[in-house]
Amino acid sequence: MEELSKQATKKRVFINNVDSYTSKHIAKHLCGHAPAADKEENDNFDGETMSQSKAFTVIGTISDQAANDTPFVLERYFRPDKGDLLSKLMECDVIIYDVSQHVCQVEEALWAVSALHSEIGQFSSPKTFVLVSTVMTWACSKPLDPDDDELPFTDEHYWMRRAHPNFKRHTELEKRVVKLGQSNTTMFSTYVVTSGLQYGMGEHIFHYFFKTAWMGKEEELPVFGDGRNVVPMIHVCDLSRVIQNVVEHQPGPRYLLAVDSSNNTMEDVLKAVASELGPGKVGHRPMEEAFLTRDLSVMDVDSLMVNLVMDAVHINTLFSMDWECGSGLVQNMELVVEQYRQVRALQPIRLCVLGPPAVGKSCVCKRLCDHYKLQYISLSDFKVSCSSEEEMEADSDAEEENTEEGTMTEQLRALKDKLMSTQCRNQGFVLDDFPLTYEQAKEFFCDDEQEKASDVTAYNRKILPEFVVCLDASDTFLTDRVINLPEEKVLIHNYEPKHFLKRLSTYRASNMADNPVVDFFTELDIKPLIHEMSSISDDQSLMQKIFETIGPPRNYGPATPELEEEERRKTEEKMRREAALRAEEEQWEAEEAKARAARWEEWSQGLAELKQQEEQLLEAQSLPMRKYLMEHVMPTLTSGLVECCRVNPQDTVDYLAQYLLQNNPTSSMHDV
Repeated sequence: MEELSKQATKKRVFINNVDSYTSKHIAKHLCGHAPAADKEENDNFDGETMSQSKAFTVIGTISDQAANDTPFVLERYFRPDKGDLLSKLMECDVIIYDVSQHVCQVEEALWAVSALHSEIGQFSSPKTFVLVSTVMTWACSKPLDPDDDELPFTDEHYWMRRAHPNFKRHTELEKRVVKLGQSNTTMFSTYVVTSGLQYGMGEHIFHYFFKTAWMGKEEELPVFGDGRNVVPMIHVCDLSRVIQNVVEHQPGPRYLLAVDSSNNTMEDVLKAVASELGPGKVGHRPMEEAFLTRDLSVMDVDSLMVNLVMDAVHINTLFSMDWECGSGLVQNMELVVEQYRQVRALQPIRLCVLGPPAVGKSCVCKRLCDHYKLQYISLSDFKVSCSSEEEMEADSDAEEENTEEGTMTEQLRALKDKLMSTQCRNQGFVLDDFPLTYEQAKEFFCDDEQEKASDVTAYNRKILPEFVVCLDASDTFLTDRVINLPEEKVLIHNYEPKHFLKRLSTYRASNMADNPVVDFFTELDIKPLIHEMSSISDDQSLMQKIFETIGPPRNYGPATPELEEEERRKTEEKMRREAALRAEEEQWEAEEAKARAARWEEWSQGLAELKQQEEQLLEAQSLPMRKYLMEHVMPTLTSGLVECCRVNPQDTVDYLAQYLLQNNPTSSMHDV
């Protein structure tokens, strides 16, 4: 019965574009929020209790049908028509419209509040409409005191606000929302929450600067303009808390500012970003460059140039809030950067590869660096060379030992500085063959600011490897591998028999000790991936095993210009291949046509010669017959024809035949 009662009192909330940055975090906060009364009654209020007693059920529209990052939303609708949308709004107790990000939502919000107001008579219960607007509706407001630029605007000054030219429609919407909520406050209450620029939880408007700093490709983080403009801001989770308090407490004021207490300048913000995440330096750029930046929309640029000092008096006096970042972005930059890394899955990948000499550590390290875009780091890269004079002065063994110890100390200090560099802290690193011993690992990774302890808190988590790969192989396998290496590689890696066997012996001795180096990581719950190499063909299976252990890359992947360049390169390569293929086909066709013509010419010439030969042969064969005809037949036939003409017989043929028989000159014919 009690459960049914709680279900009945749970408020149904509609939020537009619930898959967008602001709306998503508002929805997530409301879905995980429990009624204040339940918290006060239950001293042992925990996560399980919260999941059973939530104050809100959230539904909403989505802008991308493929969006699947809002599992906490009960129902999602993709581009519903106005009739369906109004019916969904009528089923809800609270309607929240965020227009701080997308201008296209202004008209829909205006229609929604007007349609709901016209249906007040059909309400089965009171409804609350909350508009999340932007401080850009104040952007062109005149200073309260021309002589005091630091005098803040408060909620009470909303009547004198002046909007940026591109946000005048937002102001009209704000006025409309406040006005429609005054006609019947019992059944339909409306609020306008004007939000500062939102930050935190992966970033939205500030994402370009965080990404630029994280990538580390620029020597300076750009500051567009002079950077002296004061930017009113609020953490997106704090904005969500403000919305929740407005819905729960229904305050008297209908217009509320939602900003933190920081009032930092844009330059202060970007200096903090550069210091915590990037190169540590900022550089001023012309304002026009901001409009040419691919990752910044016109709305973003307008918002980043706002210059307002504001004080959220109402939310500070009316609500008792647990602020996420009440003191602002600059003061909480470390927290916000950590959220940025967590939300966007940009945590650095820190790993080390250990093993005996010649087992293939460097090859594995470099393949990992190529796959995950990490820094390759080897202790040998930080060798501190002594001058020849210093070497000459090291006369005794003790002095030489002191020199070696000092050199190693300098190397380790340089190595630690490298691991603490911005690029290693952002993307991560692959440490090749270090640390070598348990004691060296314990001393190197120890956090000087923490008291020594046996757990991970005693060590510097910024440089402590997250993954450890330990390769091994038999001495016979390693020796055979070195023997088969080219002489050049043997010299580069110092694999001469004398040195190699000494290094291998040292490695085996250190790992046979009571505390091998892998035990250091095991004690910190960092489970090493141990792989026994038995043949060169093991490399592929080893890399596949490492990739599965570490997971996918934690970076942005190719940037849009890089993708376009790659696409252009592929297109050009395809065109070159097609052109080469066409040229090859044309050349083949030309050669084939030439060959056909040559064969035709040869065949025609042969045919003509054959025909001539046949004619000559025929003529030679017919010559005796013609001679016989001319000598023996034609004279008699001619005289017979003449005689026929003279006599003119009745049957010419018969007459001619008789004539030829009678006048045949040959005796054989007479016999016949």
